[in-house]
Amino acid sequence: QARLVESGGGSVSTGGSLRLSCKLSGISYNTYCMGWFRQAPGKEREGIAAIDTDDTTNYADSVKGRFTISKDRSEKFLYLQMNDLKPDDTAMYYCAADSISPCNSMVIEYLAYSGQGTQVTVSS
Repeated sequence: QARLVESGGGSVSTGGSLRLSCKLSGISYNTYCMGWFRQAPGKEREGIAAIDTDDTTNYADSVKGRFTISKDRSEKFLYLQMNDLKPDDTAMYYCAADSISPCNSMVIEYLAYSGQGTQVTVSS
């Protein structure tokens, strides 16, 4: 059974950094598209970063140049390094995974498996 558990959220000031982690289990780690999406109160879900089975990455324009997605194959972790955070980045962040193609930020919010989320709050 697939299980994804996020951690690393918190409260930071504008310009700060956070690193989100996602521990994955019960999935075929090496054959799954993985990524992160977020949802702010009153707003729709937004896929923001994806990493394919060959480690190709893709980002939404809203986070490009500031966020970096990566994964640790040996430990089955997915990461999201977030730099230069802005108040508009305030949201619940979720990791997701699924065996699909193509793998890009626009599909992440629709993947079959996701976690419970971790809250990120950026103050001005």
